[in-house]
Amino acid sequence: MASPPDTSKTVKLERYNSYLRRLHSTKVLKASSKLLFRVTLLIALVLILFFTINYPPLSDHLYGVSPHHHSFLSTGFFSHSSANGGAAWEKLVRHSSTPRRPDGFSILVTGAAGFIGSHCSLALKKRGDGVLGLDSFNNYYDPSLKRARQELLLKHQVFIVEGDLNDAPLLTKLFDVVRFTHILHLAAQAGVRYAMQNPQSYVSSNIAGFVNLLEVAKTANPQPATVWASSSSVYGLNTEVPFSEMHRTDQPASLYAATKKAGEEIAHTYNHIYGLSLTGLRFFTVYGPWGRPDMAYFFFTKDILQGKSIDVYRTLDDKEVARDFTYIDDVVKGCIGALDTAEKSTGSGGKKKGPAQLRVYNLGNTSPVPVGKLVSILEALLNTKAKKHVIKMPRNGDVPYTHANVTMAYKDFGYKPSTDLATGLRKFVKWYVKYYGIHMTKEDDNKSTAKHFED
Repeated sequence: MASPPDTSKTVKLERYNSYLRRLHSTKVLKASSKLLFRVTLLIALVLILFFTINYPPLSDHLYGVSPHHHSFLSTGFFSHSSANGGAAWEKLVRHSSTPRRPDGFSILVTGAAGFIGSHCSLALKKRGDGVLGLDSFNNYYDPSLKRARQELLLKHQVFIVEGDLNDAPLLTKLFDVVRFTHILHLAAQAGVRYAMQNPQSYVSSNIAGFVNLLEVAKTANPQPATVWASSSSVYGLNTEVPFSEMHRTDQPASLYAATKKAGEEIAHTYNHIYGLSLTGLRFFTVYGPWGRPDMAYFFFTKDILQGKSIDVYRTLDDKEVARDFTYIDDVVKGCIGALDTAEKSTGSGGKKKGPAQLRVYNLGNTSPVPVGKLVSILEALLNTKAKKHVIKMPRNGDVPYTHANVTMAYKDFGYKPSTDLATGLRKFVKWYVKYYGIHMTKEDDNKSTAKHFED
């Protein structure tokens, strides 16, 4: 019988080949892993380099070093990354809000890069109060003007946090870092006519934003006293003049006016339930250096210098439209007077302990001036004849006449406006031509100006 074939060599050969295949696979796997690691590392380095070039460090933005990348400081990024910590950021916030005079206030000024907000912030800082600004730098009007105000305030060590009132985590962080004694709430979506184009912005800022601020303030310990910007627009279709705080305000003529009236009712609610000390200020057509480009005196000046026609309104019954134009320095004094006489809130931890102060005041000039007179003054100051286009006032929410009774403000904190329209416009024009680098053929010999804002 034949013996079986010897397969041992074949088995050994297969085992050896299997070993070589496993060894080869291991080497390939190791090589692939190394290659994958190196590719991943390279991609990470490229991404880091890309973001470093395109997005400078956050501290540069906070100091205003790199305005070209301002979009990186969106509310979302700022609130969810930078506001969560960062010793440098907190140091800026604390330094700006620390008072330099005995018994000085620590004040959060919302809308600090705005017209009234920037003037008030500087005046408060100069007298030794601690001032921290908050502003969203939206594009309702030219943001470069707001950035210029920010730059000026930064020179006086007033730091403005860029963020939105509806960003609750950001507000909460600010109140965690600083024990504010007062809030000067001037942030708002302004403008009567724009409400017909973008109504939601008024609800978001003037109502939701105000509620969000009060929600954070009510839980603060101590609760700050709040002075906030209402508006003369709340008088709406009221025909009793001069407008008194005792007059009815339940007939708003615009959505803007309605949101400001809603703010007054919201203030009453938070005062009643939570013991917040709240003072509303009804501003009457504020004007002056560093003003708002959407205001008539501002764009009249621009259009007259550029040789463009201007629309001058008359009422539907062919009467002149008149406004109680109020100079910015007088309004600043009124805001500070309201802050100085604001009593402490009475709540703690969101619970009311006793009755709290609730006030509302007119801040006007008490001397209504026809818009035609405003144009005549500007013509003389600019040494240029305006191309007037006289038309009937459209139904866009504007009211034909405003006139403030300021008896209550005078009685309670000595508010007494002292700047007539001709004097105030002279100061505005002097600022305007300097800021925009306009060469005037006829020099303005008057040396008076909004001096505290040029120092």
